[in-house]
Amino acid sequence: MNTGVVSKRYAKALLAYAKTRKVEDKVYEEVRDLAQGYLNIPGLRRAIENPVLDAEKKEKLLCEATGKEKVSDELEDFFRLVLEKKREKFLHFMLWSYIDLYHEDKNILTGKLITAVPSEHLVQRMVGWISAKTHGKVELETNVNPNLIGGYIIEIEGTRLDASIAHQLACVKQQFIARNRRIV
Repeated sequence: MNTGVVSKRYAKALLAYAKTRKVEDKVYEEVRDLAQGYLNIPGLRRAIENPVLDAEKKEKLLCEATGKEKVSDELEDFFRLVLEKKREKFLHFMLWSYIDLYHEDKNILTGKLITAVPSEHLVQRMVGWISAKTHGKVELETNVNPNLIGGYIIEIEGTRLDASIAHQLACVKQQFIARNRRIV
């Protein structure tokens, strides 16, 4: 069976279940933390997919990987279902599918803002501007890269705008080289 199809079906079921219980926001936070746990804890995926480890231990491991003392009953129920149906190898994909479906349901755009220096003011302006244009909520991951010299790079939902000084200098250099080639 296709990984994407299985993952999306389970994620849709979790979102529907969480919405009926009015805890989709709490489940979203837990799922986001667990998805990050999969990235930060190298052996987690191997342990969860290990056929020798029993379902109870796997469930406990997943709950601990969220970083929360106690996860919601809905997420625990979900873990039990996934483990009972032996779909552990799809769990990481289910988590990301849930995050995507939640964002779509709540009209949340995600992106990345890279600046030359830390600038909370720029972050707030960008979030406000994008929110006003899209009529949605915006979640921006921020990074600092001094190699930009100044300005910023923003990536949001597959669109990238490079307004950095380093990029502008590279464009000027490229134009200068192209112009000199024509002269010679």
